[in-house]
Amino acid sequence: MRTVFGIDVSKSTSNVCVLVDSNKVSEFKIDNDLIGFGRLESALNSFVDPEVIFEATGVYSRRLAYFLQTHHLSYAQLNPLQASKEMDGLRKNKTDKNDAFHLAETQFILNREKTRLQDPIYSELKDESRFYQEQVNDLVQEKNRLHRILQISFPDITQLFSNPSGPMYWNIVKTFPIPSMVDVYSIEQLTEMIHEFSGNNVGVRTCTNLAKKLVNLSKTAVSSVSIDSLVIEQVKHLATRLLEISQWENKIIKSMEKLAKKLPELEVLKSIPGISTVTAVSLIAELGDIRRFRTTNQINAFVGIDLRHYEFGNYTASDRISKRGNPYARKILYQAVMAMVSTSRYQSNHINDYYQKKKQPSQHGTKKIAVAAMGRLIRTIYHLVMKNETYDYEIASLARH
Repeated sequence: MRTVFGIDVSKSTSNVCVLVDSNKVSEFKIDNDLIGFGRLESALNSFVDPEVIFEATGVYSRRLAYFLQTHHLSYAQLNPLQASKEMDGLRKNKTDKNDAFHLAETQFILNREKTRLQDPIYSELKDESRFYQEQVNDLVQEKNRLHRILQISFPDITQLFSNPSGPMYWNIVKTFPIPSMVDVYSIEQLTEMIHEFSGNNVGVRTCTNLAKKLVNLSKTAVSSVSIDSLVIEQVKHLATRLLEISQWENKIIKSMEKLAKKLPELEVLKSIPGISTVTAVSLIAELGDIRRFRTTNQINAFVGIDLRHYEFGNYTASDRISKRGNPYARKILYQAVMAMVSTSRYQSNHINDYYQKKKQPSQHGTKKIAVAAMGRLIRTIYHLVMKNETYDYEIASLARH
């Protein structure tokens, strides 16, 4: 006798359909809380080796998955794309009840494998990674806002650094949001303040040069607001906000690194030239335990760089990546490839060798070449993690031929 529980998970409730040898024996609805999950557990315990199948619905299904994991109950979790492909032909009348029934019904035909349970560290890393990505996005928005408002209060201050960004710059902007506020300080006082803003990590001579440059910029700058304007407070607020976001970014990365140190793949990824600690922990967070994938093609699909081919009659479209996978992982992998290319002058790596070989002469754009390089990087990471080996350029170079 084979028993399957099909569960359609919504925001606050879940529909459960129980099939025994393809025959419906029970159907009920539960709240997504301890009482509802307790009822589900009692129903599961009334059968021998029941199979549980449900579709991943973002944060809502996380609660169900966590409950099943902590109660040592195995399950098969489908990603939305997979569920759509497998059940669209059956959904003549799409309701939560029908979805639960069809999930259970198709399990008897498709025999989906149980989801491999990951160490809880991966889930925590993913949550922190998403928090980090939010801070990165907020940082970009606030930087743009600050740059725009500085064009009104103190436009020339953006020339103080070749790259007007970072805590040192934001502290200076926060303290001197308008040119007239520079005039009340001597070069020595400004030097001391800038040195403090740098965290005492920049030499006194450099700070003195910056102080002199700031004074010169303040003498030629034209502000279109008075010192009493609310715009000045806005500049201070934005600079403070940027400093806070920067602190949060550092705090999250330190937390992620502390978690990832418990996993053997951290040192494996860090051994690859061009992959920093931030990139390594971010990749682990978004890819999860890649040992759960049987092939690198599955990882490509998970990331969304698997190719889509289209032919109709005599027309053949150019192959394109699906972009249906994890956009965060895709972005991090792209940045990793670009970092490996830019740092290759110091540390050789086979990804850059491949990139440069394809780049010239080539009819393909740099983005297509980068995507192909991302595929190679995935194969490299997968091999190293599965073998628990660190990167070796000579071995990697031989393997590519």
